[in-house]
Amino acid sequence: MNILSRTEAARGRGIPATTSRAAWRKRQAWLTLGALGVVYGDIGTSPLYAVRQSVLATSGHMPMRDAVIGAISLIFWSLIIIVTVKYIVFILRADNKGEGGVVALASLAHRSPGLSRRMKTAIGFAGVVGLALFFGDGMLTPAISVLSAVEGLKLEEPAFGPMVLPITLVILFGLFLIQNRGTGKLGRLFGPIMLLWFLVIGVLGVRAIITTPQILLALNPWEGIRLFVYEPWTAFVALGSIVLTVTGVETLYADMGHFGRTAIRMGWLAITLPGLILNYLGQGAAILNDPAALQNPFYALAPPGFHYALVALATVATIIASQAVISGVFSITRQSVQLGQLPRMEIRHTSATDYGQIFVPRANSLLLIGVIAIVLIYKNSDALAAAYGMAVTGMMTITTFLGMIVVIKQWHWKPFWIVVAFGTFILTDLTFLGAVSLKLVEGAWLPIAIAAGVFLVMETWRVGRRAVLEKAYGGGISTDRFLERADKTPIRVSGTAIFITPRVDEVPGSLLHNLKHNQVLHERVIFLRVDVQDVPFVKPEKRLTVKKLGKGFYTVEIHYGFFQTPDVPAALESARPYGLMLDLDTTTFFIRRETLVPARASAMPLWQTKLFIRLYASALEAAQFYRLPPGRVVELGSQTEI
Repeated sequence: MNILSRTEAARGRGIPATTSRAAWRKRQAWLTLGALGVVYGDIGTSPLYAVRQSVLATSGHMPMRDAVIGAISLIFWSLIIIVTVKYIVFILRADNKGEGGVVALASLAHRSPGLSRRMKTAIGFAGVVGLALFFGDGMLTPAISVLSAVEGLKLEEPAFGPMVLPITLVILFGLFLIQNRGTGKLGRLFGPIMLLWFLVIGVLGVRAIITTPQILLALNPWEGIRLFVYEPWTAFVALGSIVLTVTGVETLYADMGHFGRTAIRMGWLAITLPGLILNYLGQGAAILNDPAALQNPFYALAPPGFHYALVALATVATIIASQAVISGVFSITRQSVQLGQLPRMEIRHTSATDYGQIFVPRANSLLLIGVIAIVLIYKNSDALAAAYGMAVTGMMTITTFLGMIVVIKQWHWKPFWIVVAFGTFILTDLTFLGAVSLKLVEGAWLPIAIAAGVFLVMETWRVGRRAVLEKAYGGGISTDRFLERADKTPIRVSGTAIFITPRVDEVPGSLLHNLKHNQVLHERVIFLRVDVQDVPFVKPEKRLTVKKLGKGFYTVEIHYGFFQTPDVPAALESARPYGLMLDLDTTTFFIRRETLVPARASAMPLWQTKLFIRLYASALEAAQFYRLPPGRVVELGSQTEI
């Protein structure tokens, strides 16, 4: 809703237009402050390590002055082209009913009219790969961010060097340990702290720029282009380090639903971008003034007596950045579970008012193990920098691909503007991706390996789940045929029986098992299907679809978006307008529980079959996942070969 429509709505309620506009502005200010602490934590802490790596990459074959100014110029224009133009101006417009991120964008692109089956398959594949890359990025960000901040201790006092690794591990372990308590209270502090962070790094940058103003030449795009003219290979390789300055850019889009497009744009243009540009220019100025500052140009900006205070502030900022990424992994895990791309997992809500405050114990444990292992293997931020960036460039490329489909099929842009805009984005993304690929041997293989592992699990779950559905539910008795013979059942007992099934056009096997062994049917029988749609949210008024079949039989479908957590009893309470007055004390939920065994002739390789059986066994029980009342659930077991 724009300002005008908000004003008109306010007038309709008898509220002065000026009051409505003032309230809207105040709300946007608070949302912008909140966005600083969640959205910009990752990209906002890139100055800790990005400039050093970028200048080291450019200074090997040219004078230091040209290397520094050229590197800072590439950094500046990367922030302008990739973050500001591509994401802030264009990609943020591609919202899926107000939500963003690779899952929302893939769902939006998948609904485009006129797509071939092959294109829809490609979109689905791109979405899964994007999810896998996000998990890889989620392990690397806390490791490199916190490690690079704590490393500032040894610059002032080298004797602190041996303490860097233990302190980093303690901070990271403590961070993951408190996740189950929720981040609602702590989250209120994130915005003001990050606001302070951007103000401090901006002021530090200004101090250095005043001392060495020639660094302002880096604002000229020719300084960056000149690197490619005179040292094309060096410039290309340097992009593998320049990309470190845009890590976290996907968070801009992924958190759009939490804060809104306006707040995210205001936070970037008014605070984050100026702070980052001033600091990057300041670090470049510090190196020009004293080449020894290249050892750690960020902390070289600290005035006398301010070093340890800056280390403390940087450490807090990196913890906030890590928290934002961890929360993002929790969110995307929930989405993947809801869409059937991962096994069911326990999802705890840590806030009664904020749906985004969740805790996923299994994802938290896996992240903790991965992050601690990465820190112990790489031991310093320089080594980790080589591994960082691969996942980010991969997600950037996927976002461009999906966004282009939306632009062509839904927005109907003119071909000229599509070529100009997305041609530039594709060229930029692929160039960065190619540059980062040169670091595969140095460490860029790590996020690829993590993403490949996640992709393997997701693909195994998809194929195996489809095989189970075909074996367990395909070829059964149709609902219509069963109803023709329902009167021949000898006994109908009082109460309601709800059979949860993925198909309402076929009689659930759990009902047939119950009928076979107990020889009874309840006086009211409901075939229940939980349907997760490819939209973020389903409105409450569209939650239920109820169909009366006759003879006491009903089909009920409960619809959710992939950002929502199923709660079957709560949804069934709204069934009264459809003529279903359900009393949970007299209702029994029947669930089919499969025991899987490898078949002699399986559609999957034996190793993949065994992996799927392990994943299936580890899935959270359906009764707990759907929040069914514990004392009203009956599980009927069966054995299925896959």
